[in-house]
Order: sequence, then structure tokens, then C-alpha cells
Amino acid sequence: MSERQHGSALLDVADLHLAFGGVRAVDGLSFQVHEAEIVSVIGPNGAGKTSAFNCITGFYRATSGAITIDGTDVTRMRPSAVAARGVARTFQNLRLFGDLPVLDNVRAGTHLWLRQHVFDALLHTPRYRRTEQIATDEAHHWLDFVGLRADRVGPVRALPYGEQRRVEIARALARRPRLLLLDEPAAGLNHGEKLELLDLIRRIRELGIAIVLIEHDMGLVMEVSQRVVVLNFGKEIADGSPDQVRRDPAVIEAYLGSDEAPSEQTGDGQPAGKTGDGGPAKQASDGKAAERTGDDQASGETEERTADA
Repeated sequence: MSERQHGSALLDVADLHLAFGGVRAVDGLSFQVHEAEIVSVIGPNGAGKTSAFNCITGFYRATSGAITIDGTDVTRMRPSAVAARGVARTFQNLRLFGDLPVLDNVRAGTHLWLRQHVFDALLHTPRYRRTEQIATDEAHHWLDFVGLRADRVGPVRALPYGEQRRVEIARALARRPRLLLLDEPAAGLNHGEKLELLDLIRRIRELGIAIVLIEHDMGLVMEVSQRVVVLNFGKEIADGSPDQVRRDPAVIEAYLGSDEAPSEQTGDGQPAGKTGDGGPAKQASDGKAAERTGDDQASGETEERTADA
């Protein structure tokens, strides 16, 4: 089952392959993302989701296939060149500057479009001061957007984990992206924080930014996504609306499990895949869909170990 949109795509992944030795981490993946569209990529741990993200953003060099951003082939580009074309991402593991305060972490996101000259910085010229003020104003704007105060003192690593997640999203937004890739942003969040994340993702989309989301929380995925792409052992097994994917036999067998099919809500009125406390309806003892509380290691480490093979 596959559902494709017509028209020009912001992101077009075509027959993407990534192999580490004899292991195929990504095996013929193809999907598109259009402007202001939310597409989730789901699948069991080690299915190739983060490897695909790393290819799209230039951290991995694809074995074959093509990746285009707004018609430009970025398959062989470095991460900085991909980012310069309007792509920003977050990571499974936080990549913040732990010893810097919140404001400086988000200011760092402006460097792609706000250039400083060494001469101006050394002499603190008026142009340097203007540029610094622009960066500060931009950081204030995005911190307010994600619901955080910019005047928080102390290192960012001292913040609660959920707030650090939002700082990372604010920094990504400070790059002014057209395409935002979020790698398991709900990992380690409690129920209330997940609801805030759901609202935040929707508000980002309202800005016209396209979002690609890797996530194990099926309640969040089915609630926020317009399309869902499902991977298993590096292969795409489904691409369609949340309702189509939820009912796809191959997806149920590989990932969701029979408990996830086919109802829209659980008996207590919660979205499918959610229990009353916001957790998953099915735990991960059999490798099926489940939330991981803070342990975002499994899929990433599986793929990283593959990379070292």
C-alpha cells in the first residue's frame, strides 16, 4: 500500500540504499514530503529510520539512490550544505552545548543565515553589535514560541529533560528551515509534555514548515501525521494516511501488533495506541510499537553498531 501526492515535492527520496558491509540499513526507500506536510517514519528498532535521516541530512553517504530538496540533488552534499538549503534536524540524543545558557544555545542556530566578520567581532563595530542584536532577538522569538523563558541563567544541562528537548527544537527553528526533521522528540517525555509537543508540532506546521518525524509513540504519530511511512529491515512496507497504515496487515504484523488495529480510540476515549496515562497500549517486550522513556539508545545504537560493522 502506498499513497503518493502529485506536484512538486520539497523533499524527494528516491530508491535510497545504504549498506554497511553486507548489512542493508536502508533498502530501496522512496517517499516525498510537501510544503507544510507532517510525515512520520515509523518501524521497529533498527529498521533504518535514523540511517535514512542521516542520509537526508548528509551525515551518511547513501550507497545509491537520490535525495532532492526543492529540486536540488543533495545526495552527495555535506551536512552544512544540506542545512544551507533549508533543512534542520534534532537528534535522538540531545546535542546541546551543555555548559552554555539557553539563550546562547538558540543563538547558535542563527549562524547559517547571519554572518559575522572577524574584523567586526574583534573591534566590536556597529555592524557587529547590530548582528548580535538580531541573533538575540531571533533566539528570544523562538524560545517564546516553544514556551521557554530566554532569561534562564545557568547551563542548559541543568534544565529538566523535557525543556532541553524544546531548547533543541528552538535552536533548529532559529535556522529558519523549510524542512524540519525530528528524531524521537517524545522520548523521555511525560504525558503532559507530550501534549505540549503535539501542539508545538502543529504550530510549526502552521508556519509553513514541513516536518518529518521519527517516533515510537503511536498515539502521537497517529494524531499529528498527515502521512505515515513504515520501514522494516530497511524496506518500506507502507506509505499512507494514519488510518490506512493502522489497518495495513503488513504493518500490524511487523510493528503495531494486533492490539493497535483498527479502532480510532481506546475504550476510555484515548487516541489509539495510548493508555489513560498517555503511555502506549502495547509494550515493547515483543519488539512492537511502544514508547521508550528516555532510552533513545536502542534504534540509534543498533544503526550505529551497523555503521561500525
